[in-house]
Amino acid sequence: MSPGLITAIVIVAAVVVVAAVLAPRARGRGPGGLKRRFGPEYERAVAQHGGDTRAAERELAERVDRHGGLRERPLEPAERERWAARWTTAQEQFVDSPRESVTEVDRLLAELAAARGFPAGAEYEDQVAALSVHHADHVDGYRRVHRAASAPVGGAPQALAGTEEMRTALIEARLLFDDLVTPSTSSSREPARHRTAVGADTGAPSPRSADRRRPKES
Repeated sequence: MSPGLITAIVIVAAVVVVAAVLAPRARGRGPGGLKRRFGPEYERAVAQHGGDTRAAERELAERVDRHGGLRERPLEPAERERWAARWTTAQEQFVDSPRESVTEVDRLLAELAAARGFPAGAEYEDQVAALSVHHADHVDGYRRVHRAASAPVGGAPQALAGTEEMRTALIEARLLFDDLVTPSTSSSREPARHRTAVGADTGAPSPRSADRRRPKES
């Protein structure tokens, strides 16, 4: 084998090794990459796997492989207004019908996520997995609302969501809602301002403030 051929083989091998090392990092799968990308979702995955970090990272890496390339469809201003109005109606319903309120919010988030290009709400687990890749900080609010809405009526007391639990779920779900109605073209410093604007535009009170407005019974 000629020296030139040997050199070429060595160069090709080196390129393959470098590509193998850099590709996972480019997808947020290098050392610490998944933890940075998923934040609280990373800790949740580790806890679900009984502290097995490798198993958790395999699961999260699979989510990135399946959903990392998803491109969220932007919403037109009129669409954002319709979603915001629907949220307001659902949230204000909490005062008199907490369960119906969280059920509607659960349905709303499923439909909104689908409208943004995520898997349809009928594929709940797949939809949540995709949301966790792109909205890791707030996806758990959707889970909490879904659990509260899915609790069987008339089931065992420990299986039913109490009013305070539903209130907390609704508040946390609002963060994901705000993320999903924020324009996709926003710069990294803009989402917080948009989230404030959305809340102001809807005029939606927090569940706790709505509860304070409820007339006292005589």
